[in-house]
Amino acid sequence: MRVMKWSMIALAVSAAGTSQLATASSQDDSKGFVEDSTFSINTRALYFSRDFRNNPSGPGTKSRAEETGLGFNALYESGFTQGTIGVGVDVIGLLGVKLDSGKGRAGTGLFPTGSDGRSQDDYSKGGGAVKFRISDTVLKIGDQYTTAPVFASDDSRLLPELPQGISITSNEIKGLKLEGGHFTSSVAQNQTYHDSLGLTKTDFVGGVYSFTPEFTGSLYYAKTEDYFRKYYSNLNWTHALSDDQSFALDFNIYDTKSEGAGLQRAEKDGTTKLDNRAFSLQGAYTIGAHTFTLAAQKVTGDGDYGYGVDGGGTVFLANSIARSDFNAEGEKSYQARYDINMATFGIPGLSFMTRYVTGSGANTGTTSNGKEWERDIEAKYVVQSGPAKNLSLRLRQATYRSGDGVYYGSPSIDELRLIANYPLNIL
Repeated sequence: MRVMKWSMIALAVSAAGTSQLATASSQDDSKGFVEDSTFSINTRALYFSRDFRNNPSGPGTKSRAEETGLGFNALYESGFTQGTIGVGVDVIGLLGVKLDSGKGRAGTGLFPTGSDGRSQDDYSKGGGAVKFRISDTVLKIGDQYTTAPVFASDDSRLLPELPQGISITSNEIKGLKLEGGHFTSSVAQNQTYHDSLGLTKTDFVGGVYSFTPEFTGSLYYAKTEDYFRKYYSNLNWTHALSDDQSFALDFNIYDTKSEGAGLQRAEKDGTTKLDNRAFSLQGAYTIGAHTFTLAAQKVTGDGDYGYGVDGGGTVFLANSIARSDFNAEGEKSYQARYDINMATFGIPGLSFMTRYVTGSGANTGTTSNGKEWERDIEAKYVVQSGPAKNLSLRLRQATYRSGDGVYYGSPSIDELRLIANYPLNIL
């Protein structure tokens, strides 16, 4: 598999060498520190309910977790000073406020939880970064969100994860994006201190290349101290069949192996370190308002596909969905999904989605053929105009079942999320 990856990056570099360099860089077009500044605040209201249904009773167990919160995500991004080397700053401010909770209903991951088992009334975090730009290359030092497939900050709760470190992104060659990073800590979604994810150091490097307007490929490498090293590769092809029809294929693969202390080990055996491959293949056919998707995913080798300390979003696999990732050792899973865009029927901004994923063959220690399935239903509406333009309202419902009851501490989970996002661009 490494041969395929290195062959792909060699081809990307070779092809990129024939591409034309940009005649005018982003830094050449800089208008100034203040003139190019932006300031936005995203407000998120989130109701989160998780019903454990048949969860066994006893000390420390609960049948339901249910909380509501309000989150504010403020981001100021300055422009760059003019000249050969542009200098700027980014400032992030995050505030979470509890609207509804209770000691018996806490534990949704929306808020920090005290020693008494109650969620805090509010919490805040933030930081800043200084950035430098030469031509089309940006170096950033400090607090920043990350989106690399081997180090991606999670934003699935009230407030996002916030990593701290150094990143560099280069777009000097047309069609080729290169990036790297060195990060030494990260603030968890529902915490306020820098070491809340347990990260000591992650280093990564990689890039994405557009071979054609329809075909792209990517390759990344990352090493997380005392946990693992990862290789990741992706191939994506999208082809228009006609004015209202298209077909897309997306392939992802992770190769993970324990490094150093190997703190994240295979769940089935506390002494077995990770050494596995996780891959997925997804195909989607769109005709008019309708999109039909099929996906297959498989984990081979020792241990689950491990992630989390390197960012809760570091799982770019097709069957990583609302509740489960279907990423256990030896597990194979299949997905069927349907989307509809109601703009075709005169209601722009309204869309619906439903999907079903089933997994089997999971080796969890208690069984060598663990089974699970999940069904998700989602409705979303985005306001198209007026004072509330871009306000999005989303309803997400997930039903999860596991035949052997070893996943997530409960064999039956019903989950409901009501999410309202309002992005306000002030500058």
